[in-house]
Amino acid sequence: MNLLKEKLAKYDAPQKAKAAGIYPYFREIESDQDTEVIISGKKVLMFGSNAYLGLTNHPEVKEAAIDAIRKYGTGCAGSRFLNGTLDIHMQLEKRLAEFVGKDETISFSTGFQVNEGVLSCITGREDYIIWDELNHASIIEGIRLSFSTKLKYKHNDMASLEKQLQKCDADKVKLIVTDGVFSMEGDVANLPDIVTLAKKYNASVMVDEAHGIGVFGDHGRGTCDHFGVTDDVDLIMGTFSKSFASIGGFIASDHNTINYLRHHARTYIFSASGTPASVAAANASLDIMLREPERIDHLWDLTHYALEGFRRMGCEIGNTSTPIIPLFIRDNDLTFLIVRELFDAGVFVNPVVSPAVASHDTLIRFSLMATHTKEQLDCALDAIQKIFKQHHLI
Repeated sequence: MNLLKEKLAKYDAPQKAKAAGIYPYFREIESDQDTEVIISGKKVLMFGSNAYLGLTNHPEVKEAAIDAIRKYGTGCAGSRFLNGTLDIHMQLEKRLAEFVGKDETISFSTGFQVNEGVLSCITGREDYIIWDELNHASIIEGIRLSFSTKLKYKHNDMASLEKQLQKCDADKVKLIVTDGVFSMEGDVANLPDIVTLAKKYNASVMVDEAHGIGVFGDHGRGTCDHFGVTDDVDLIMGTFSKSFASIGGFIASDHNTINYLRHHARTYIFSASGTPASVAAANASLDIMLREPERIDHLWDLTHYALEGFRRMGCEIGNTSTPIIPLFIRDNDLTFLIVRELFDAGVFVNPVVSPAVASHDTLIRFSLMATHTKEQLDCALDAIQKIFKQHHLI
C-alpha cells in the first residue's frame, strides 16, 4: 500500500457508525422530493429539505424544465464565457437583478461556486475580508483562496466585528461577508448594525441569501429587503437549490462589479454553464414566488407553530426565528442514534455533527416547507417528543 492509500485507510469513522447501525448519510430516496418521500420502500415525512416553498414537485416547474430540454437539449457543452450562454440564462439574470434590487446578476452552475468564485477574486493582496465565524462552508472556501487578509469575527457579535474593522488600514478595501440566514442554526444576521459599521469604517458588505430568499422580504426577496438595507449591501448572493427548486446560484451587484466578476471569477469562467432544465426551473419558480405570496405566509404560520411546539416541549433550539430549527443534542453518537430512531418512527431529519459544528454543539436540523400540513408537523412533533423524552433531552 502506498503512503497516500495508507493514510486514507486510517479514516474509519463511517465504518464504525455503520457497524453501530447509526450511519445517517446517503439515504437513497426513491420518490420525488416532497413532504413525504420513500426510502427503502418506506414512506417517511421529510423534514430535512431546503425546498422552503415546496416547489421541487410543482407541475409548472417540472414542465418548464422539460420544455427547456426539448428546445435546448440537456446541456450547454461549455462555459458561459465561451459557447455556454443561452438566451434563457440572460433572461433569468435580468429578472433576478430586478427581483433583488440590483443592476445586474450573473448565474453560476452551483451556489457553492458563486461564493468560491466571487470571494477568491474580488479583493486583492492588500485588502481585507471580515467574516462571521458561522458562515457557510462555501464562503469559507472562497475566503481561503483569496490573497487578502482574513479576519474572523464572533458570530453575530457587532463588538467583535468592529474590533476587527479597527485592525484594517483605512485606505484599503474592506469586505464584510455574512450569511443572511445561518444555514445550521437558523438565526438571522444583524444586517442593520452590520451596515452601520460598514458605513462607519468605509467597508463593503456581501450577504449570502441562500436561505433568506423565498422566506424573508417582499415576495421572498430576502433578508436585505426584509431589513430595508438592499441599497447599502454591495453584493447579494443567492442559490437555486432552495426556494428556486433547481440547482445553481447567482451574484447580484452594480454594473462595474458584475463586469469585473464576469471576467475574473474562475468558477464562472472555467465551469460548464447551468443546464437548460435547471435555468428554466428556477425561472418558473420565480414566477410562482411572485404570483403566490400565500406560500410564504403559510411557511411562516408553520414556522411559528413549530417554534411554539418545540419551546413548549422544552427542546433547546437556540436563537432561531426561521423555518430552520436546530434541536441541540450536544453529542455526536447520540445525534446519529436519534436520527435513526426518528427515521424508524417515520420522520426524516438531518444530523449536524463535528466538524461541521463543534462537538459540543451537535444538533438535528429540522426544516419546514410551505407544502407541509399542520397534521404532518404534529406527527413529527409527537415523534420527537417521545424519543427526546426517552433520552432525557426534555
